[in-house]
Amino acid sequence: MSIKVLYFAGLREEFGCAGESVDLPDGVANVAALRDHLVANGRGALATAKNLRCAVNQEMASADAVLKAGDEVAFFPPVTGG
Repeated sequence: MSIKVLYFAGLREEFGCAGESVDLPDGVANVAALRDHLVANGRGALATAKNLRCAVNQEMASADAVLKAGDEVAFFPPVTGG
């Protein structure tokens, strides 16, 4: 199953890219498993980012949100405004 992963703010700077297409192995079926998979494959900043937020198909999502082929998953730090 293939999905699109987007990175925002400091994550984009850390990884040097705004996003990537990821082919998920069997067993990676939710956001938490995706994050673990990405960390194991060179995206360690996802493990150390504080208060990391996630959206699936442009809607806020929890770690247990189930993924399906073609989903767009975005990771970003919390944002403040003023």
